[in-house]
Amino acid sequence: MTTFLAIVANGDMPGDEPLDDVLTAVGPRLRALRRQRGGTLADLSGATGISVSTLSRLESGQRRPTLELLLPLARAHQVALDELVGAPPTGDPRIHPRPFTRNGITMLPLTRRPGGIQAVKMIYPPRAPSAEPDLRVHDGYDWIYVLSGRLRVVLGEHDVVLGPGEVAEFDTRTPHWMGNPGPGTAEVLGLFGPQGERMHVRARREAPAPGRVRMPR
Repeated sequence: MTTFLAIVANGDMPGDEPLDDVLTAVGPRLRALRRQRGGTLADLSGATGISVSTLSRLESGQRRPTLELLLPLARAHQVALDELVGAPPTGDPRIHPRPFTRNGITMLPLTRRPGGIQAVKMIYPPRAPSAEPDLRVHDGYDWIYVLSGRLRVVLGEHDVVLGPGEVAEFDTRTPHWMGNPGPGTAEVLGLFGPQGERMHVRARREAPAPGRVRMPR
């Protein structure tokens, strides 16, 4: 994405390729990606929220591509944004995480490619995201590894606290919640399935079973 933003800002590609030439090539590339996957414009419209007429004009070159249009298309096609605009590879395989905060938890994305499995480092302050569990469900599959500190995982009737080096994995259609019981900060590595970024749907918490069930390492 860094390369594409530089194109937008500077008006030129590296190598002095004019911006108009770069953007003209986006349409055929979008059409080829869609056809490779056997999808229709209607399918793509449903996945991105972009109208069929706008998608058709983009692919034919009659509509100038913008970042607002290309971001959902990159996610739908599961390609990096730079691939849509044909940006040259940088040759640098390193990931440069850009942290953001959600519900008091600092998230550092460790993967660049949209879609598929996503790796994230999560930093939980004490008592984050809340003091009491708020179980939710969503499509996907989660794998959690505790790097340091303690992480409480409530999964259905199970209520466990994981320490450094311990791992949990579960289907996220089971009501679940994760939080830091304290006293210190917890650092966690997570791998999330393709649906892991969908908005959570609240689920009523079941009564916990007596005692705790320890998840295996």
